This record gives sequence, C-alpha cells and structure tokens, in this order.
Amino acid sequence: MTTYQGGCHCGAVRYEVETDLAGVITCNCSHCHMKGFVLSAVDKDKFTLLKGEDAQTLYQFGKKRIKHWFCTTCGTQSYAEGEAFPKMMVNVRCLEGVDIDALTITPYNGKDV
Repeated sequence: MTTYQGGCHCGAVRYEVETDLAGVITCNCSHCHMKGFVLSAVDKDKFTLLKGEDAQTLYQFGKKRIKHWFCTTCGTQSYAEGEAFPKMMVNVRCLEGVDIDALTITPYNGKDV
C-alpha cells in the first residue's frame, strides 16, 4: 500500500488516500465513459479529505446511489462514494506521481449494472 496525495485541478479540493492501485478500472457507464475516469476502489477509512469540503458540489443521476463530488471552481471530479459500492472510488488521474500508462487497467461493464 502506498499513500498518495490527490485533488482537483485548481487545488481547492485535496485528499490523501492509501491504495496499491492493483484493481484499477475503467467503467463504461454513461458518466465514467464521457469523463474518461480511471478508478481505484479504496476503503473509506483509507481516504482522508484534507481540504475543500465546502468547495465541492454533488452530482447524482439514475438511481442516485453514487455521490459524485466535484470542485465548484474547476469542475474536476476526483472521487465518488455511495451505496452502490462500499468503498470510495478515486479518480487515479487526480493522484500525484501516478503513471497511468504503467498500470494494468481492467474494463468494468457499469452500463449494464
């Protein structure tokens, strides 16, 4: 497990997360596909929001089981949480020092869930 710093483009939202990036996915649901997310599921107790709780707004769609948080200034969505999965979903593209091309990425069929 490695601890990563991450957040939005403008820096208003910052967090720390502990993960090994072994189970990284791309999801083909309408939301993830359009935004090009690369996602890592992490236990909620391994995720710490350092700043920016008041700099975010919530987007939900469909059954509204996932909370998609994004920065109100730059629009970056760097993580999500919800009842559809018991973990935080972190946008790996928002983590510092991660080479996306070096990861093994597994496709996930979210459009049929």
